[in-house]
Amino acid sequence: MYLKILKLNSGKLIYTCLTLFSFTLLFVSQNCSADALPQNDTVPGGIAVINLNIPITQEKPIVTFKKRRVLIKENNNLWHAVVGISLNTKPGKYFVRLANKGTNKKYTFSVAQKKYATQYLTIKNKRKVNPTKKDMDRIIKEKKVIRTVLKQWHDTNVETEFIVPVDGPFSSPFGLRRFFNKQPRRPHSGLDIAAKEGVPIHAPAAGIIANTGNYFFNGNSVFIDHGQGLITMYCHLSEIKLKQGQKVKQGDVIGKVGMTGRVTGPHLHWSVTLNNTSVEPTLFFKK
Repeated sequence: MYLKILKLNSGKLIYTCLTLFSFTLLFVSQNCSADALPQNDTVPGGIAVINLNIPITQEKPIVTFKKRRVLIKENNNLWHAVVGISLNTKPGKYFVRLANKGTNKKYTFSVAQKKYATQYLTIKNKRKVNPTKKDMDRIIKEKKVIRTVLKQWHDTNVETEFIVPVDGPFSSPFGLRRFFNKQPRRPHSGLDIAAKEGVPIHAPAAGIIANTGNYFFNGNSVFIDHGQGLITMYCHLSEIKLKQGQKVKQGDVIGKVGMTGRVTGPHLHWSVTLNNTSVEPTLFFKK
């Protein structure tokens, strides 16, 4: 039996029992929250949440987008496909394909246009803008490692309602068209959160540490595999707290904010990938 303390206007305390019915409602409410889907935003860099209209009593569907398998999650007793849309996607109509045996059904969705802002940054370490040949050899090797991590797939239940990994203002949003020392570079594939060096970084959702290491551009980095192609990356850390293969729960400390790699100051670069595609991290927060 659970007790709840209530304070009356007179200042006296009374004790009331939390009934079994109330506890059941609380339990159901928590389960509903755990089942929450990401926000639907069908733009380049966004997410398409597609109701497959297949009850969860039926076999879990296999769905692909551009020949890549996508995350499947239940909500309101129906299966939904959660699809990452790349930043270079052009506006228009697209489809996902139901790939279960004996089926060839398609579900269409439309991608709208979105223009992202431009950001100009000055990097003091010129090698971080124009790497040497030795640097490039290292960068190429590291890219292969990162690509392998981002392609991982574990068919498991996935927690898609995230908490903010570090306390601080969002300093550089996702999707910015970037210029380093006036030279154009690829769009910003993550979200930068400004914080002092040493501030703890928390896992936004449960998962497994898929990789840790020190990378030329990203500095000290941690990758979490949340399942079904949902991978999150944390860069520029001053300290890494966990090792590859360790399980994490939502809220666990995985490292500390730093300024390693290509940075202009201490912050966390946080990126989210779905079906090997970088997407807007804030779509995994509650509206």
